[in-house]
Amino acid sequence: MINGFFLPFQGLSLIFTPGLRRFVVIPLVLNILIFALLAYLAGLYFEQFMDRWLPTHDWLEFLRWLLWFLFAIVYALAVFYGFTLIANLIAAPFNGVLAARIEEKLTGRRPADADDSLLRAIGPAISGEIGKILYFLSRALPLVILFLIPGLNVLVGIAWVLFGFWFLAIEYADYPMGNHALRPRNQRERLRRKRLKSLGFGAGVTLMMLIPGLQFAAMPAAVAGATRLWLDDLQAL
Repeated sequence: MINGFFLPFQGLSLIFTPGLRRFVVIPLVLNILIFALLAYLAGLYFEQFMDRWLPTHDWLEFLRWLLWFLFAIVYALAVFYGFTLIANLIAAPFNGVLAARIEEKLTGRRPADADDSLLRAIGPAISGEIGKILYFLSRALPLVILFLIPGLNVLVGIAWVLFGFWFLAIEYADYPMGNHALRPRNQRERLRRKRLKSLGFGAGVTLMMLIPGLQFAAMPAAVAGATRLWLDDLQAL
């Protein structure tokens, strides 16, 4: 789990090496624009969210500070996962090509099923992202409904955080595994066999997304880290 946690940060050293920078610049600019818009909207509605869902009963007052902290984390993660979905939908073709270039740089071999052209990569990449969005919604919506039930908020909040880690592993590991024509179900099965490392990877991506400045490089760094995860652990499964 610790090794998985540091993979996205190790990816930072890869994405700015010669030959890879051009595949990072455009997603980086897109990240900045999308993040700025979502951060602005999230700031507008944060107080309303907290006022609505924090308990007001006197006998729960001693828990209010703990719940405020937990709900703030859940709110922030929801915003950042929304940012991840939107940013990756737009930048998916670049991410697939970036994963292929990183694998070629690390191994000397280009993935046989990787697209050489960004134009050819657009269709499959967007289709894959839509599939991940549907997977996310099918799991996230039940958690949102349970979160609205008094008494379950804390447990569901913890489950939401763990699910977020898991989803980020699925999100970014798809790029190197997709370059080897692995279907989503096969990808998730391999990640389950390395569940702790996958969750650690998702936690590392989450932290990077929450660090001012670093969040803009989180997406390409996560692609690079996921490529290392594929080569070091998942490829041989």
